[in-house]
Parts: sequence; C-alpha cells; structure tokens
Amino acid sequence: MTTPDPAEAYVRLAHAIDAHEEGFIDGYGGPADWTDRTAVAPTELREHARRLLDDVQAVQPPERRAFLDVQVRAMLVTIDRLCGDTRTYRDEVRGLFDVEPVGLTQDELDAALDTLEAALPGTGPLPARMEEMRSWVVVPRERILELAQTILAELRERTRTRLGLPDGEDFSIGLVTDRPWSGYNWPLGNLRSRIDINTDLPVLLTNLPDLLAHEGYPGHHTEHASKEARLVRELGWREHSLQLLNTPECAVSEGIAMNALRAVMDADEELDWLTGDLAAQASLDPDDVRAYAHAARVMDRLRAVNASAALMLHEQQRPEAEVLTFLETYNLLTPERARQSLRFISNPTFRAYTFTYAAGRELVGDFLAAGGSGAFGRLLREPLTPARLRAEAAHAG
Repeated sequence: MTTPDPAEAYVRLAHAIDAHEEGFIDGYGGPADWTDRTAVAPTELREHARRLLDDVQAVQPPERRAFLDVQVRAMLVTIDRLCGDTRTYRDEVRGLFDVEPVGLTQDELDAALDTLEAALPGTGPLPARMEEMRSWVVVPRERILELAQTILAELRERTRTRLGLPDGEDFSIGLVTDRPWSGYNWPLGNLRSRIDINTDLPVLLTNLPDLLAHEGYPGHHTEHASKEARLVRELGWREHSLQLLNTPECAVSEGIAMNALRAVMDADEELDWLTGDLAAQASLDPDDVRAYAHAARVMDRLRAVNASAALMLHEQQRPEAEVLTFLETYNLLTPERARQSLRFISNPTFRAYTFTYAAGRELVGDFLAAGGSGAFGRLLREPLTPARLRAEAAHAG
C-alpha cells in the first residue's frame, strides 16, 4: 500500500494556523492551492493536527518521518495555546523547539563583567564605556548596502567553494526600520530570499560579517536554497517548501546561522578583513576596529543574556523595568538598545524564540565538533532535528 504524501496536509495546517497567528509561516514557495487561510476553529485545527501526527508515523524514510513528527508536535503546542490551554514558559520553549531553556548563572554573569572591566578602556560604568567603543565602528547609513554587497560577495564565493551552492540561488537586500530584530532573511521560494538590515540602531562594521553570514552565506539563505534544491526538487519532500517559526527546525536553522561565519572564515581572517579592506571602505580607523573587535569577543560569553532576561520576564514575571536594568547591566546596553532587546523578547511571536540562538548555537556546535569536515554540508541539505543532532554528537563523544 502506498502511504499518502503528508506534505499537503502539513502545509495546509500551517496556513490555517497562520490565519490565527500571522507570522507563523516564515516563508513558502510551494503550490498556491495549498495556501487556504479560511478561518478554522482552533479546536478543529487540533483534530487536524492529531490526525496528521498519526499519519506521519507511517512515513518513510525515517529521517523524513522524524522531521514531520517533531514539527507537527510543535504545531500542536501553538494550537493548544490558541485553544486557551496554558503551560509553563519553560514547557512552552521545550515543546516548540525541543531544546532546554537555559540562561546564565549569576556567577557566569559576574565573571564576564569582571573580565570586561579589565578589557574595556577608561573608567566609569561599563555600558557607557562599551557604547563609546561602539561609536568608533558605526557604519554611515549611506555605506551600509555597499559594504554589505562587498561582504556577501566574499562569503558567497567561499561558500560556493567550500560547501557548494545550488545553481540559480539569489537574494535581494535592503534597509528597514521599526523592527524588533537586527537582521532577517525572508525565504521567497525558487531558491531566492530577501535579506533586511534594521537601522533603528546604528549598524556596526564589526557585526556585519557575522550578520551577513548568519542571514546569507552560508546561513539562512544558503540553508533554505540548498534544502529546496535537494529535498523539494530532487526528493519531492514538499514540506520543505515551507519554513515555520516556533518549531524545532528553527533551533537547527538558527544554530546553523550562529555557526555560519566560522564555517567559511576563521577568526584571524575575519579580523584581518575587518581592519584592512572593510575598515578602509567604511572610512574607519583600523585601530579602533581592532579594539572594538577584541571587546566584542569578550562580550561573546554574554550571548545568552537575552535568554536569561526572557526567563525573568515570562517565567518569573519580573517587571519590565527590572528586566531593562538587567539588560543594560549585563548586555552593556544603553537604555535605547535595552528597549530594543526587550521589544524582541516581549513580542508574542518571538517570546520563546530567543532560546533558538544560544541553545541552537550549542546544539549545532556540538554536532559540528563531532561530525568532521562534512557536518556543515549535512546541516544544509538534510532534514536534521534537534534530537538527531544530540544523538549523533553523543554517539561520537
């Protein structure tokens, strides 16, 4: 007996959820007649999802079944919330992304600040000293796209040489404002995407290579185009013509993007590039760029501060003013930057999403450390789940 293709039911269910929670679908490039957004009661959606979950258990091969299984289970978490069911914030994060919601301990926070106290020049409050250094590496707004094209061209060539790119992939790039994030990749289908850079806050030269590797090469754009080429076009697994927020695929995708720059460029190469050609193109002092880049590397140990802040806000129900102070203190942010971070973790769509960055980075990093030279290419082309990444890393370890 032939098992019915589950992709259509999966795509239709996603569009029905998106009708209740716009933004649930991050990108779609599949058949237009699967995109019906006619309102369906959440209780009816739950029945559809449960039937699909049953049907998915017969799907072959196992890696396709595992991906659909974990994705549909996460969709049920969102549907349950639409039905009025409640769960703890930690359980929400686990259910949506299949990762543990972990922040930083007070000892880790304090140790990082002690290190930064010694690393940052000057005296006075650390956030003010850090903001002063940020001012050294701000890219004039009129130069942002020019520099972005330079960086993307280099990253694209390195990605093509080291990892391969599907023929016909392409992207557009633009500047936007009034967004809760610093950069975003919008999958458009047909091997294309759009990269947006948010200019609500000054754009820093030292952030651009990582940002554009994250969103472009070999990060989100490369992953989406590569999976479309192999999984959709070659294998016919059309569920991968759809990208969903608040599902486990995001933990893997953000983990890929968080590790993307190091897949094609080591830290010393990046620093030479920043203090050489890129600083010259941006008309910035290479010594200032070098100094800020060093401080930013020390700051890296505080990447999970936003996760800690999200736990304070949503699990501990701490006042927003207290969370803002925490962000200013431990992320070394001005009040304006802290409000931007709070805006992201307060956004209903992204309130749990912040854990995909720190947890995804570690999840993928462990897999890459265990998997050898071909591991990053597998991430770009296979439907790997968080559970599969953990299992393979544990087996190798």
